[in-house]
Amino acid sequence: MIVQRYPEPFIAPMRAELSRLGFEDLKTPDAVDAAVKQPGTTMIVVNSVCGCAAGKARPGIALALGKGKRPDHLATVFAGADVEATQTARDHFAPYPPSSPSIGLFRDGQLVWMLERWQIEGQDAPSIARQLTQAFEQYCVTVS
Repeated sequence: MIVQRYPEPFIAPMRAELSRLGFEDLKTPDAVDAAVKQPGTTMIVVNSVCGCAAGKARPGIALALGKGKRPDHLATVFAGADVEATQTARDHFAPYPPSSPSIGLFRDGQLVWMLERWQIEGQDAPSIARQLTQAFEQYCVTVS
């Protein structure tokens, strides 16, 4: 089976938006599994080229990480580029269906909170930031 992937030069600026915030790019299934298993809280973002990722999810994430509690670990996969890693992240997001963008929050290896594409599409960045901040307050310990 041939898997089409976005060319890296095309998605590099979109990756960089999260990398600048301290996100680790997870490009293999093993890297995703290791990130999920870390102690503490880990946020994994399924990044995407779509408009709701660019105009809502990534800006909302940036706002939410600005102050207050935050996850201990930040990680991301890129849908359409890190194909196998993205599938592994989605496997960890079960029972939620695959969607991109999406955001999962894990605590000690267990999924405790999820924001799916359908929830992201209908909100602006500040609203997404508020939801993330509420999840961070409930599940995270580290303060930025």
